[in-house]
Amino acid sequence: MTATIADSIYDRLSQRIITGELPAGEKLRQDHIARAFDTSHVPVREALLRLQAHGLAHSEPRRGMRVTALDPAEVREVIEMRVALESLALQHAIQNLTPADLKAADKARIACDEAQDMPTWETRNRAFHRAILTPCARPRLLHTIDDLHIASARHLFAHWRHRWVQRKDTDHAAIVQAMKRRDTATATAILVRHIRRAS
Repeated sequence: MTATIADSIYDRLSQRIITGELPAGEKLRQDHIARAFDTSHVPVREALLRLQAHGLAHSEPRRGMRVTALDPAEVREVIEMRVALESLALQHAIQNLTPADLKAADKARIACDEAQDMPTWETRNRAFHRAILTPCARPRLLHTIDDLHIASARHLFAHWRHRWVQRKDTDHAAIVQAMKRRDTATATAILVRHIRRAS
């Protein structure tokens, strides 16, 4: 599917919000964004509505759209939802695994381990989780998990940006090994521990 201007605007703004480059409370001015992307207000409005739908921005009457604040209670809710939904997705994914799926998961794991900075690692970490869960073949479930990862990413950047160090993720490796054995219970248990540890 070809990316639209609205997709490009959303991707750029969401990444800037996730990394903290656009802080909580920052006003998202349609005219400034339209000029920056050399486009009309129509795709900008579409991108801002998507940011709002994903909890990254909120609309204030007569004050326009602003970046939302990080809410500790929301972070706890996101972690609990990820535990429940990613466990469900992984259980179904293991039932459907093909050799190509396992190869994709291993490739995503290695790429994540090789990240040289936190923004690259965070993007590749999301890609790894997507790779191990995609075989579940449940688009609505995967879409919801993708949204939860966006919320989790803001928390990770806010609390780990200055403490991040490059390392091999032993949880990722253990999950892939359990998947290769079709050991659903072990893979799910490690995934749950891994998600909770991030909180």
